[in-house]
Parts: sequence; C-alpha cells; structure tokens
Amino acid sequence: MSRFTIHDLAATIDARAASGGEASYTRKLLDKGAEHCAKKFGEEAVETVIAAIENNRDHLIAEGGDLMFHFLVLLKSRGISLEEVEAALAQRTSMSGLEEKAARKRDT
Repeated sequence: MSRFTIHDLAATIDARAASGGEASYTRKLLDKGAEHCAKKFGEEAVETVIAAIENNRDHLIAEGGDLMFHFLVLLKSRGISLEEVEAALAQRTSMSGLEEKAARKRDT
C-alpha cells in the first residue's frame, strides 16, 4: 500500500477545484471566496487546539487532517501552491528557529 502524502492531498484539491461545484466540498469552499476559506481554516485550528488540550489522540489526528485540508484549500483560494510554502520553509533551514524569528522581527 502506497503512502498518502500532503502532495497527494494538494493534487486532489487541485482536481476538485477544477470540477463542478455540486459534488465537491472543495469547490463549494472555493466558490465562497478566500475569506470564507480563511474562516473555515480558523475554525479547524481551534478544533485542533481543543483536541490537543483534551489529550485525545484520535480526535487530534482527525482534526489535524481537517486542518491540513483546510490550509491547502486556503492556499488554493489565494493562488499559493504547497511548493511555494515548502520553498519558504527550506529557506529557514539554514538558521536556527530562534535566529529566523529574530530576523523576521528586524524585517518588519
């Protein structure tokens, strides 16, 4: 059995975004606009935090999946690819997290 990856999920979202809206939850989210997608992502983030606080492993896994899905839909709604986010993360690996955070503060 092959492993399902976040890239597989991104490809599924791309395919469903290109499909008709009636049969696709993804398409319906995108049709409501980026602001709606952002709100849904926020709701899923809160649910993920609650699952973590409750220390419910299965619930956290399920909510984590929902969070990742809604994050990718949000990116799609703004025309941002998973590869672009990965590139930003790759740039950060050349320094420690503390150094990277300090550099962001200097840039603002």
